[in-house]
Amino acid sequence: MSYKRLTPCIFIAEGKAVTWFDDRTVLSNDVAALAKHYCERGADELIVFDLSNTDEEHEESINLIRKISKVVTVPMIAGGNIRRAEDVKKFLYAGAKRAILNLSKAVSADLIEEVSKRFGKERIAVSLNDFDALFKQQHLIEAFSTEIVFMHRLDLNSVVNVTQIPCVVITDTMEQNEILQILKSSGVKGISGRFISSLNMDFNVFKEICADAGIQMTSFESIMDFSEFKLNDQGLIPVIVQDYKTNEVLMMAYMNEEAFENTVKTGRMTYYSRSRQCQWVKGETSGHYQYVKSISADCDRDTLLAKVEQVGAACHTGNRSCFYTTIVGTDYDTKNPHQVFESVYNTILDRRENPKEGSYTNYLFEKGLDKILKKVGEEATEIVIAAKNPNPEEIKYEIADFLYHAMVLMAERGVTWEDITEELAER
Repeated sequence: MSYKRLTPCIFIAEGKAVTWFDDRTVLSNDVAALAKHYCERGADELIVFDLSNTDEEHEESINLIRKISKVVTVPMIAGGNIRRAEDVKKFLYAGAKRAILNLSKAVSADLIEEVSKRFGKERIAVSLNDFDALFKQQHLIEAFSTEIVFMHRLDLNSVVNVTQIPCVVITDTMEQNEILQILKSSGVKGISGRFISSLNMDFNVFKEICADAGIQMTSFESIMDFSEFKLNDQGLIPVIVQDYKTNEVLMMAYMNEEAFENTVKTGRMTYYSRSRQCQWVKGETSGHYQYVKSISADCDRDTLLAKVEQVGAACHTGNRSCFYTTIVGTDYDTKNPHQVFESVYNTILDRRENPKEGSYTNYLFEKGLDKILKKVGEEATEIVIAAKNPNPEEIKYEIADFLYHAMVLMAERGVTWEDITEELAER
């Protein structure tokens, strides 16, 4: 059985969140706060649509999407007003997991192959506003995208039978039974629209309703019962908490059975306070939530290891990690530029040795040196253009893009960061 997602929509118009694409009633004046609200109430993903008509409004929407990406801890896909490849780039650089191309528009059909090859197939989704577009563009959808976003008023069963690509359905229905029926469709991976995007929606509660209807949601399910763990004399089990991306150890705390069950049910780390003798959700007062990525038991089943996405600081002192005092040796600095460059460079080398379908890095290697050189030149020019732009964010992203392409060139020609730093040191 496939897992399903609850994915609220945010429509941005004139810098505000509006109710619907054809209803500009203001839902929230603070778009980022609305996104955070959905995230904290248990949403699994966000869909953001830019309803702008002008380049100025489009840039404002991109900046708002960038703000959203900094306050949410769930994936986000975004689209709207895409007229050129650079628009796709801006959505992805602003923090979207995928950019959405509206294949009901001719310009999107013309762009999809280019952006898929440039950014990777996995970074592209398509939206459909009419049924003819699916049949006319099916070959493009399957070749150059990995997700479909479409309106429920299309023939749902026909769509999921025509293509095997996962679909997120956006519907204006407010009928709960209809929502449940859509989620039961085999080709549907997520549901969005008016019902799901309600400000009063408690996603964790609705997931229980879905589970009762036989729909497997993304809430975690433990394969071990709490009784299988070896507890201390207080009936608790220690939990070591790591950042799921960097493996940095953030903190250590304890769980009782209630805290463990609440963690599994909600996807947010919950502990038992020995001093206060009560359960507590990490971040419930500070906003520094920990969202579960995985939980493992050690070989003796007397300690748990939780890998999480940490919002803000893990330590009550304001430090990122509770283990901020080094008493022996030296600590690894996750923001050390050399270490970051080495990590990205090693990922590029891994793509060359172990090709991944749809990878933009592999696409560059396949095209060869001339293509890589062309991209390095293009990105250098974009730095110059960005430097003239009054928005200081632009140059940061363009320099990062240039450095990535420079590293692909380094890998292609066998130059390492050690070579570069040695050359700089000699100078």
